[in-house]
Formats: sequence, structure tokens, C-alpha cells
Amino acid sequence: MTKKLRLGIAGLGTVGVGLVNLLDARHEHLLRITGKSIVIQAVSARYKSKNRGIDISSIKWFDDPIALARNDEIDIFIELIGGDEGVARDSIMAALKSGKHVITANKALIAKHGNEMAALAEERNVALLFEASVAGGIPIINALREILLGNSINRIYGILNGTCNYILTKMQEERLPFWEVLKQAQDFGYAESDPTFDIGGHDTAHKLAILSSLAFGTEVTSNKIHIEGIQSITPEDIEAADALGYKIKLLGIAVKTKSGLEQRVHPTMISKNSSIAEVSGVTNCVAIDSEFAGNLTFVGPGAGADATASAVMSDIGNVARGFFSAPFLMPSRSLISDSKTKSSQHLSSYYVRLAIHDRPGAMAAIATRMAEQNVSLESIVQRRPQYQSPGKISTINSEENSHAYAVLVTYETSEKAMRDAMEAIEEDGVIAHPPQIIKIEHLH
Repeated sequence: MTKKLRLGIAGLGTVGVGLVNLLDARHEHLLRITGKSIVIQAVSARYKSKNRGIDISSIKWFDDPIALARNDEIDIFIELIGGDEGVARDSIMAALKSGKHVITANKALIAKHGNEMAALAEERNVALLFEASVAGGIPIINALREILLGNSINRIYGILNGTCNYILTKMQEERLPFWEVLKQAQDFGYAESDPTFDIGGHDTAHKLAILSSLAFGTEVTSNKIHIEGIQSITPEDIEAADALGYKIKLLGIAVKTKSGLEQRVHPTMISKNSSIAEVSGVTNCVAIDSEFAGNLTFVGPGAGADATASAVMSDIGNVARGFFSAPFLMPSRSLISDSKTKSSQHLSSYYVRLAIHDRPGAMAAIATRMAEQNVSLESIVQRRPQYQSPGKISTINSEENSHAYAVLVTYETSEKAMRDAMEAIEEDGVIAHPPQIIKIEHLH
């Protein structure tokens, strides 16, 4: 007699519906692979009567996801509710305490409470799996858990937010202002009505925290990550980057240094010739620099019903076959509580855009302040270019033509030196606006 694996799904939004459809379409295939009949035993969602385009009339309904999580008729509790607190957290904790396997796509929850949940899962000898929490359909978590098990990882980085990548891609292609492209992204459903979480870099930080824990054996936490968003990026920056041979991407980067684990999220200039520069639109990308496997790059859809449901399904398959271990690869008691490295210690080349008052000696004063902090300049470009934007003409200084436009590119220096130099330049009153500063990274 074929053994059943009974699922309880909490949350029937886009991903939940996608999972129901996937399980229906691939039931026989999954049975042959796992030897188990994978069935949806029960579901829970906010509104029972909502038309979701799927038939759930024969499936047991729970108004309360916590009651579903505790129900003895399910083997795996699948949380697709979202949010880092409240019912999402409470239902997962209830499932783990009840001895149920748990699968979730909730990166914010794992980034905030993953250590606590992992310890409980290990104590109860059940799975806590979250492949769908990072980069949608890209199997990056399974790669870190299994394929790269024997490797020492030096650096992991990537494009982890499709909304930001879409916005920066459209700004590059059409030279449109940030807020105009954001409105397009919202109209197309690529951005939320409140996009702060995405464009501010916080979504990327949550995903980076999870990847860092798996790659470097540290406790998962996002409050040790230096975060910058993309709101300040302008068509001027896009144009300057293009002229210098770069593209701008929002990257999450984690790297081992002598002083600890450095984790940061920020807009980054990368060479047009790098593989990651070619990743456009809502696509995600994760790159790994490892000791034995070398440099690996994974590219694929970072969100969407099918891609995310596929990731959830891979976790279900692993539970069905008994393929699971400690949630963060090593026992939670062995995870390192890594201290936050100071972003001021980070060494990088920098792009700096300045709106300079058109007066004698202004550039000399800027060069002096840079020299005082031992910041060496690789190039200086000073001009008032114009370029055509669809339906209008835009000047590089967006207010008046009384400001010269200068782009500085530095040799490698510390972030502290850069910030100190820029603070002194602002105090001198030679620039009209706060400087735009973007790190330059040399990536494969």
C-alpha cells in the first residue's frame, strides 16, 4: 500500500495557488520519484469564499492556521502567509512543537527567527526547509547544503531582488528617472504599492543573511548587514556608469575578511563585461567563489508563482525522501555568533558625483580634501552634458545650469576615508548637494 505524505498549506495567495496546481499536475511523477502519494490534506487562508481558480472543495479547511499547524492529520506544515511576526511565526512554532516538518518561503521570518526555529526543529528531529525564501526558482540553498558541502566559500554575492533589478535595467535602457520607472514597476505588478522594503535594500538583506549563514556557518541575522537602497540613483549616474564601462546593480555581498564576516547591500558599479552585469529585468543571480568548485553563477527567476512553487516542491520532495538535516547545515549550537565588521573598514574603489558651484578654486579645494584623507583619484571628468530622454531633454545638473558636474573615480581606499573627505568637502560649501557615492566592485 502506497504511503501518503499529508500537507497542510497555510496561505493561498499566488504561491499557494501555484503549489496546488503543481502538485495536481505532477502527482504521478512525484509518486514515482518519492514512493509516496503527496496529498493536500488541509488548507488555511484569510477568506474561504475567495475565487482562486482552483478547486479546494474536497480539502479540509481551517480558519486558524495555528490550529492547522497542530493538526494530527498533516505531516508537513507549509507556511506561505508572510510577515516576520504574528500568525506566520506562531503557526511555524506550533507545527515544530507538534513534531511536524515545516517548509516556508518566508525570508523575513527566517532572517529574524531562524536561529530559534532551527534549534527547535533539531530538538524535535523534524525538517525546517526554506529553499523558496531566497531567489525564487534558483536552487541556491540546496546547492549550499549539498553540492558545495566540501567547499570553503570565500564570497557569495548576487542580485537578490527582482524589483530593484527591473528598475535599474529600465533606467539603463531608457534613461528615465527612478520614480518614473518605479511607477511602471508598480503598474506591471513588479513592485508593491509600498515599495520601501524592496527599494531600500531590506529584502535583499534578509536573503543575504540566510545565504551567509549557510555559506559561512554563522547565526542568521540581518541586523549586522550594512544596507543602502537605490532611491538616490539618477539617470546621471546611469549615464556616467555607461561612459566608464560599468552598469549599476543592487548587490548583496558577503565575504570573509581577516576581521570577520563582511555583509553589505548597496548599489554597485560592475564591469559591463562581468557575467552578472548581463542579468536584467526581474531575473535574480547568485554567484559563489569557492575553494574547490571555483566560481559558480546561478541565474533564474527570483519570484513568481511557478518558480517559487517549484522551490517549495523541492523541499517537499526532500522530506518525502528523508533528505534533511540541520536547517543551517550544521547544528544550531555550532553556528558562530559573528561580530559585525565595520563598513568603514571596507576597501573599494568609488564613483563620486558632485554638483560643484561654478567658482574659481572649487575643484582645487575638492582635490585638497581628498588628498588629506589619502584618497587617490584615478580620473576626473567635469562637464555639462545633455542627453535625450523620451519626450524631453534633461541636463546633467537637474536644477540650474549654474553648477558644474564632476565625476570622480578613486583608486582603492577605505570607506571611512571617503566619508571623511566628503564631509569636509560639504563643510567647505563648494558643492550644491550631498555627493552621490557608489562602490565599484570587480566581479567575475
